[in-house]
Amino acid sequence: MQYSFNLTKHKLAAKLWLITSMLVVFSGCSPSNDLARQEYLLQGNTMGTTYNIKLVGQNIDAVKIQQGIDKKLKQLNQEMSTYITDSELSTFNQSGSLSPVNVSAGLARVIKEAIRLGELSNGALDVTVGPLVNLWGFGPEYRPETIPNNELLAATKARVGLDKLAFKNGMLSKSIPDLYVDLSTIAKGYGVDLVAEFVEANGINNYLVEIGGEMRLKGFKHTGELWHVAIEKPLSTERAVHQIIVPKDNAVATSGDYRIYFEADGQRFSHIIDPKTGKPINHKLVSVTVIHPSSMTADGLSTAMMVMGEEKALAFAEANDLAVYIIEKTDHGFVEQSTVKFMQYLK
Repeated sequence: MQYSFNLTKHKLAAKLWLITSMLVVFSGCSPSNDLARQEYLLQGNTMGTTYNIKLVGQNIDAVKIQQGIDKKLKQLNQEMSTYITDSELSTFNQSGSLSPVNVSAGLARVIKEAIRLGELSNGALDVTVGPLVNLWGFGPEYRPETIPNNELLAATKARVGLDKLAFKNGMLSKSIPDLYVDLSTIAKGYGVDLVAEFVEANGINNYLVEIGGEMRLKGFKHTGELWHVAIEKPLSTERAVHQIIVPKDNAVATSGDYRIYFEADGQRFSHIIDPKTGKPINHKLVSVTVIHPSSMTADGLSTAMMVMGEEKALAFAEANDLAVYIIEKTDHGFVEQSTVKFMQYLK
């Protein structure tokens, strides 16, 4: 059997909570020379990736703002990281108890949205899918020597399912001892929302917040122009702009399957797992971009629609009045489609 990983990207992915494919069209420096509208660039590390934040205004105490941001992101990691062994979520995963437990307000907010989106997408988004991700070799360490057989696949699938996770009256519980919850599909988006809310609470209404590709924007750049964002061309060999959009006061999230995968016997296996089949997705959809007021929601929806495939994703988006842009890979190149609601954001 010939078996190979896209190793460069896969090793990177082991440190990230979610791989996205969004490029930011940045401009200016920190701060700009425009005294009327200064632009401050804050950069740092969080959740195994980086953040870039642009603030526009006058006399902003950037040092104080960044200290507040880092404090909030550190708390988020301590609540939801599966890489921190004593995080709140890791403690829940490691416990074999089926008794309900109290959780922090932040974890409760993300769990509730994960369950809501899971139900809305008919299980396409499933934050308990981690064991299947690990089985197929996309976890932090495990690399299978062979493709999982049906028996092993069935046994692993038995540990997966949102019906095994419950959140009621502020308490989180599971129905099987070894349920594993991984919030990487929406936690980074939540981090963006958390930072944006903190920035606004400090009186700043012109900003761009980006964490590992997920972003939320409001207002204007220091030049007085609206923020522009580039959707990346879905190629594993290079980074190039595919489409420019103007999201206005919204969040943007893109999910794709073209950078993290492995090949075995001439067949390509994506890192995105369909919870219903227990296997990597196998369709023509290579990229989904969602524009939504909430980065957390956009983050989760983009992943859910990548699982669905092109036809179901577009029908789902239209039925739920979502701003969605999809890219399919065909024998003749890339084909783009968008919902009616998305068209207003095209440049």
